[in-house]
Amino acid sequence: MLVLLPPSEGKATGDGGPTLDVGSLSLPGLNAAREAVLEELVELCSGDAVKAQEVLGLSQGLKGEIGKNAGLRGAGTRPAGEIYTGVLYDALGLASLDARARRLAEESLLVFSGLWGAVRIGDRIPSYRCSMGVKLPALGALGAYWRAPMAEVMPEAAGAGLVLDLRSAAYATAWKPKGEVAGRTATVRVLQSKIVDGVEKRSVVSHFNKATKGRLVRDLLTAGLRPEGPAELVEALRGLGYTVEAEAPAKGGKAWAIDVIVTEL
Repeated sequence: MLVLLPPSEGKATGDGGPTLDVGSLSLPGLNAAREAVLEELVELCSGDAVKAQEVLGLSQGLKGEIGKNAGLRGAGTRPAGEIYTGVLYDALGLASLDARARRLAEESLLVFSGLWGAVRIGDRIPSYRCSMGVKLPALGALGAYWRAPMAEVMPEAAGAGLVLDLRSAAYATAWKPKGEVAGRTATVRVLQSKIVDGVEKRSVVSHFNKATKGRLVRDLLTAGLRPEGPAELVEALRGLGYTVEAEAPAKGGKAWAIDVIVTEL
C-alpha cells in the first residue's frame, strides 16, 4: 500500500537538527530535480524580497518565510512527519502511533511537495515555503516541472499494491497514475451530509475533508491493514466503521473514485 498525501502550509521548525542532506532523501531519482528547485528557491529568496513575495504568493504576514527559504541549505532538519502540521496531520497523529503502525507509516506514506517532489515521513527536511502552485522564474510551474522526474520514479515506488491518493488537486498535477498502476489507485472524496428541510444535502468542506483523511489513514495503520486494491480498501473502511460509496470504473486502467460520507467529526 502506498498512500499519497499533500503537505501542509503550516510547518514546524527544524531548529537544532542536522542540516539538509539532499542525498539522504528517499526516491533518489528525484535528487537532481530537487537540487534545481532548491537552488532557484534559495537564489530567489536571497535577492529581491518583493519579487520573492510575489512569486511565492505570500501575504504581508508571511514575509518572514522569504528569509527562511534563503537559509535552507544551512537550516536544521527534522523528519518530514514532524515538519508537516495542520488538520490532516493532527488527525493522523504520527507521534502517538504504536511501533507497528509507525513502521507501516514509514513504509506507506509519501508526502508530495513543491520543493522536494515527494518525501517519506522519515526523511529529514527543513521547514520551507514553496507550494506546488508556485511558478519559479527559470523552472516554471512546479506542478508541470515535476511530471517528468515523477514519471520516472513513481511506478516503482507504487509497488504492486493499492495506491491511495489523498492529494489535493494542486499536488495531483505532479503525477497521475497511468495504466496498470491507475487500475489499483483509489482517490477519496469526503462529503459532509446534512438534512435540510427533510432533504439530505452533501457538500465538500475543507476541515471535514482533511480531518477525515487523516483519521482514516490512522485507522488503517493502527489496524495493520494493507488493502491490496480499491475493492479491498472499500471493505476495509466499511469494517472500520466508515460510510463509503464506490463503484468500479467502467474501463480498466482507471482509478476508483471513493466517497466517504460524514455527518460530524
